[in-house]
Amino acid sequence: MPDSEGWGQAQSGNLIVTLIPVLVWLLALLFAAIAIWRGPRPITWGMMADRLIRYILVFPLGLQGLWAFFGHVFLPEESAASIGWAASPFQTEVGMANLGLALASFYAAFGNFGARAAAAIGASCFLAGAGVVHLMDIAEEGNIAPGNAGPILVTDFLTPIAILALLIVFPRRAEPVGVTETVQRSLVARIEDAQGEASPPRIEDEIEKARKAMRGALTAGPTPEVLSPVERPVLDRPRMGKRAMRKSRTDLPET
Repeated sequence: MPDSEGWGQAQSGNLIVTLIPVLVWLLALLFAAIAIWRGPRPITWGMMADRLIRYILVFPLGLQGLWAFFGHVFLPEESAASIGWAASPFQTEVGMANLGLALASFYAAFGNFGARAAAAIGASCFLAGAGVVHLMDIAEEGNIAPGNAGPILVTDFLTPIAILALLIVFPRRAEPVGVTETVQRSLVARIEDAQGEASPPRIEDEIEKARKAMRGALTAGPTPEVLSPVERPVLDRPRMGKRAMRKSRTDLPET
């Protein structure tokens, strides 16, 4: 007689494995729609792409990555059974990889284009590789367990395709709005400062002005203005004594 308690736990585990991938995508679409509705007007394609990329990173990559980390590290038996595999120590490594991708996705969700692209490329390699392994297991072993052939198989390909396509189509327009506005404000401030401050004169311009002034002076000829002579101080003649006056008279030639 089968163990009813074990069978019930397996069924609940399979239900969770089936619902989580669908739920995180519904949350991503819901939060993106709310952010777009509450965002600035007019609504642009770039702004919609930014919000959708942000919440794909938060939910299908971030939250689902934390869920996979918890399951593989702390519930290895249940996680392996939901996939249709036997438990293995390698699950701890897979769980830590999921933790790293989740944390990187949370950071990139509110980061710049480079952070988003790096997180998306890393997560896409991991998820696409996992999806290929699940397809091979289905083809070779006929394994249709919920954790191997359920919705998680779809999201293993859907999530990388969606986020990479959005980043390729909207590379720079998908920048976070806060970062873009800051960059725009700083650029405008720099332009205004440059317009407000007069640029220092170049030495070539000063030499050219001096040459023009010299040419103008030569073509105009001498200036008609006559400068008044400098006033010189008048010195009083020294007074001569009587003897000197007599001597000077005697020294005069006779006529």
